[in-house]
Amino acid sequence: MTTQVIFNIDKKLKDQAMKKAKSEGLPFGVVLKLATKAFVEGTLGIGLISNEPFSASTGKMVGKVLKDIKQGKNLSSRFTTAKEAITYLKS
Repeated sequence: MTTQVIFNIDKKLKDQAMKKAKSEGLPFGVVLKLATKAFVEGTLGIGLISNEPFSASTGKMVGKVLKDIKQGKNLSSRFTTAKEAITYLKS
C-alpha cells in the first residue's frame, strides 16, 4: 500500500531539484522516495545537529555534570505531574 505526502516547497528549489533529478535520469518522486528511505535508515544526514567539539571549559563542565548524574548528586526529585514540579520550583 502507498500513501500520498503533500508539503509546500519553494518553487525555485522544486524546479532545481526536478531539473537535477531529470539530468540523473530519475523522476523527482523517486528521489523523494529514496531520500525518505535513507532518512529512516539513518544514512541521510540532515545536519541540524552540530558535531563541533566542546570548548575546554564547556567540556570540563559537561564532564562534571555527567559525573554528578552517575553519582546521583545535584538532581531534583522525580515528578509525576507538572503541578509537583512547579511547587518544587517555587519552594
